[in-house]
Amino acid sequence: MPQQINTVAVIGCGVIGSSWASLFLSRGLNVIIFDPAEGAEETFKRYLQDAWPALQASGAVEDSWAKNYKFVDDLASSLPEADFIQENGPERSEFKEHLMGTLDQYARPGVVIASSSSGLPASDFIGRCERDPSRILVGHPFNPPHLIPLVEVVPHPGTNTSSTSTAMDFYRSIGKSPILLRHEVPGFVANRLQAAINNEAYSLVSRGIISAEDLDTAVTSGPGLRWALTGPFVTNSLGGGGGPDGFMQRIERLGPSIRSWEADILKHRFDWSQESLSALKVGALKWLEAADWAGINGERDQMLLELLQTKSKSSSLT
Repeated sequence: MPQQINTVAVIGCGVIGSSWASLFLSRGLNVIIFDPAEGAEETFKRYLQDAWPALQASGAVEDSWAKNYKFVDDLASSLPEADFIQENGPERSEFKEHLMGTLDQYARPGVVIASSSSGLPASDFIGRCERDPSRILVGHPFNPPHLIPLVEVVPHPGTNTSSTSTAMDFYRSIGKSPILLRHEVPGFVANRLQAAINNEAYSLVSRGIISAEDLDTAVTSGPGLRWALTGPFVTNSLGGGGGPDGFMQRIERLGPSIRSWEADILKHRFDWSQESLSALKVGALKWLEAADWAGINGERDQMLLELLQTKSKSSSLT
């Protein structure tokens, strides 16, 4: 772990902030938490208590580390203690712009300020950063951050390379799998991929082609299993026999068919009209109301842990 990062400030302690804070604590870091919401500290304590067993199962974690946090009311006096800042405020440009201005004002020079923004590029909220906007970037996690390794690091055009490198190294040091976007794009990468899949899922269900239950099964019992192990490019290559030649063979063999599928997908793209939304809600709610929600988070987290542990044993799939 980079020696210069011993204390992390978590700004905003909702679901994402609580998960980040839990992960940081499990890595032996000191955590400063700021969240003005009523009852935020008690909510975090409950979250940490629930998350801690999974974190202990994922590596060597000392029980005493769970106490290495403090909630603060005054950012001005507390931020100078932080060696890294993870912001988790609401996904609103104006709110983040004001918050980022405050963080930039009081953080020590050179300390990286990373936003957990789900889709807003940093360029949208650095307008009030007068001291050093070059140390600001997006560090977008996937929920829950204490289990899912992915972090999308998205610098804005003015972010300096030192801040980007520090963020990438820090996230790696705590067991994350950061990826670097070379250019800003709304929604970043993983959420854009999800949006494309979700749009087609919504279209198929709202048009009555398949039930929402069977749609979920189509993903979890089919491509979702492969995507958890190999991404689109490696999966495509394996489908063609493996290696660069396999990828090109698949493109050449299936390309014409895929183009015709894409034409139909675009023709029937989910258009977010009231009619389409109403049909989607009918199809989705029927499945979601019948689903067994008791313990679903715990079961998901346990299966994630088992999957991650299995993947970690095979370097070729990580």
